[in-house]
Amino acid sequence: QVQLVESGGGLVQAGGSLRLSCAASGRTFSTYAMAWFRQAPGKEREFVARITWGGSNTYYADSVKGRFTISRDNAKNTVYLRMNSLKPEDTAVYYCAATLRPGVQVTNYDYWGQGTQVTVSS
Repeated sequence: QVQLVESGGGLVQAGGSLRLSCAASGRTFSTYAMAWFRQAPGKEREFVARITWGGSNTYYADSVKGRFTISRDNAKNTVYLRMNSLKPEDTAVYYCAATLRPGVQVTNYDYWGQGTQVTVSS
């Protein structure tokens, strides 16, 4: 069982930066692949970034590649999403999620946080 709590969202101007954090409970955190998803109003939840259990491999949606960086600190049971060069279209609720399975589909993820709002003004 893994419980996830996101933080770090907020309002930022276009071109700005934010760092999201996701704190996990449970002694097995380091065995899970972690990912960030986002959901804008009226849209489906979409994949943003994924990191493998050891942190050696990362994957990104094309829309955020080169601007966002996912990382994790297994000693702190925390995963991060550094977001640079933010755009208004990045506005969404951002969720972290955990899984023991491969892939970036929403349905592959078993544990979810409550989400944190990111709003980018133009």
